[in-house]
Amino acid sequence: MIQLGIIGTNWITHQYVQAALETKKYALYAVYSRRLETAQTFANEYEGEVLCETDLETFVSLPALEVIYIASPNSLHFSQAKAAILAGKHVIVEKPAFSNPKEMAEILELSQEKQVLFFEAARNIHEESFKKIAQVLPEKDQIIGANFSYMKYSSRYDQVLAGQEPNIFSPKFSGGSLSDLGIYAVYAALGWFGKPEAVHHFARKIATGVDGIGTVILRYANFDVTIQHGKIGESFLSSEIYLDKGTLWMNAVNAIEKAELHDRQTGVTALDIQVEENPMVEEAYDFAEIIEAPETPENKKRYEEWTVLARDVNQVLFDMRKQAEIHFAADEE
Repeated sequence: MIQLGIIGTNWITHQYVQAALETKKYALYAVYSRRLETAQTFANEYEGEVLCETDLETFVSLPALEVIYIASPNSLHFSQAKAAILAGKHVIVEKPAFSNPKEMAEILELSQEKQVLFFEAARNIHEESFKKIAQVLPEKDQIIGANFSYMKYSSRYDQVLAGQEPNIFSPKFSGGSLSDLGIYAVYAALGWFGKPEAVHHFARKIATGVDGIGTVILRYANFDVTIQHGKIGESFLSSEIYLDKGTLWMNAVNAIEKAELHDRQTGVTALDIQVEENPMVEEAYDFAEIIEAPETPENKKRYEEWTVLARDVNQVLFDMRKQAEIHFAADEE
């Protein structure tokens, strides 16, 4: 069993731990929080003895600990991942893993030096539904465009309207709509089509200085991908990929539950989409496979593809932030 430690005690961490346990490949070993009571409250929801630590260096140095899932505020990911890697631990870092390409490059170099693994927890690219879309997509010269949408109102925007600055909307914590929601669509585009030739981001900034809503255009050689993202409004649009001979329709791009191929000659074909109850099970299983056998040719290839994709997504997000003149505190460090 892979001995799992976690940093961050919010709902998404519970969801990941539950997914990891469901795979039967992990055991929850330790929890880190700045407050002991918070760590103990989290640990008490799971069977067995779970260590609780409030000192980061002590936590990452636990001898039996093998991999650490990090789901703290975005701006803390880099320092916590670095500490874990220096202690010889694998890291799974919730998206967005890092604030800028400088941080990403340092972690990739350091993980290679220490011979440990870094995974960005970009859940949607590990889902079978995402892989099913990749299987049915034609060659790029038969694609003429795509439109992806992910816009969900955040109740924390009410705090912004009241003059506050919650983490998810704070440049100090590398927040904003693109970082939180738009990244799913960017991962989908780069995962299916590769790195674009050019990017354009038209963002509407809110009072805190980050983007609340935005439109992205990713320019490829023969087509464009348009992405609409937002956390200050709600969208009920589906997502589509336009082909020479029809349209590939998906109910969403962040968590695909239904998909149909609309062919102008043969009609409509529903794709066989199987969805896990816990949407993080597939990524947890994928990561475990690499951790257990990192040296097999297939796993080395998969891991390299994921790290290259993570690096490219990070660069695209950074380029779009620069265009929108959105600056994170981490950019100055």
